[in-house]
Amino acid sequence: MTPPTYVTLPEIREAARQKLPRDAWNFGDGGAETETTLRRNREHLDRLAIRQSVLVDVRKVDLSTTFLGKPLSWPVAVAPMGGLILFHPEGDCEMARGCAQGDTLQFLSGATGWPVEDVAKAAAGPKAFQLYHHGDRGWVGELMKRVEASGYSSVTLTVDVQWYGRRERDIFNRFIPREAMSKAPNPRGPDQTYQARLTWDDVEWLRKTVRLPIGVKGIMTPDDARRAVERGVDIIWVSNHGGRQLDHTQSTIDALPPIVDAVAGSATVMVDGGFCRGTDVAKALARGASLVAIGRTALWGLAAGGGGGVARVMEILREELSTTLALSGQTSVKGLKPDYVFRVD
Repeated sequence: MTPPTYVTLPEIREAARQKLPRDAWNFGDGGAETETTLRRNREHLDRLAIRQSVLVDVRKVDLSTTFLGKPLSWPVAVAPMGGLILFHPEGDCEMARGCAQGDTLQFLSGATGWPVEDVAKAAAGPKAFQLYHHGDRGWVGELMKRVEASGYSSVTLTVDVQWYGRRERDIFNRFIPREAMSKAPNPRGPDQTYQARLTWDDVEWLRKTVRLPIGVKGIMTPDDARRAVERGVDIIWVSNHGGRQLDHTQSTIDALPPIVDAVAGSATVMVDGGFCRGTDVAKALARGASLVAIGRTALWGLAAGGGGGVARVMEILREELSTTLALSGQTSVKGLKPDYVFRVD
């Protein structure tokens, strides 16, 4: 049996760094301004310790879960990411193939470089759509019809890009990501400034327009979570855009528990922001998330090895999560409670 090319996640990240041009690496790896939010996401995950129980029969560890009433083999999804053509010639379609091989839910970015139909046809794995409101309601309405017809399971509106964040790695190197992304076949939305005018009225309109479950991505406060639930939102997505938008904001792992309390089971809560290891996933689940979205780690798999690289990332992450649960005396992702983790300094 031929051993796998990659056996750890850090070596996949390093392989991607070696393969990618400087500008593509910085675009994927960087954050806004001082990158404090980017670092904070990681640091606040690291200061949580896992409570370890022993003498538990852990011969069987169950990672299966449900999301919006549909079964998933594990509580991890690939986060929506634009500009995938910078990391692989077939971009979003190749990411879809990797997610299907890894039996992992893919959230397709609204900044996809390929038509939603093409990505849906690329692989038969579970898929959902993330919406950037890059046009008026007429444009969004037509796009939503195509998304529904293509078999996506939900639509989540991203609300934390009213302005495009100052990503200083790109600015310093005079790199303009949108120009580089224009090589992809799918045209960008007609008005990328439209999101500056979005209000809660647009969430209500989307709820009435789309027949699929809808979510709001970019929730960072309990008040906004409650507002979303009041408007019939199905998914509360706790996110600070991976530290790429507002600098010096809160880490998502710290924002998560009060939002879970505010939602009180009225919607599904998911989270992203710095999660890149199995231990990270376990911590998020203990703090109340139902699903954890992985971004950069999947991106490095795509850059290092295409769809096969993405699938290998998911395989290693599954093994890490199973190992974490077993070594801490847990037999299921469904049984994790808040006291499973505690803060250490």
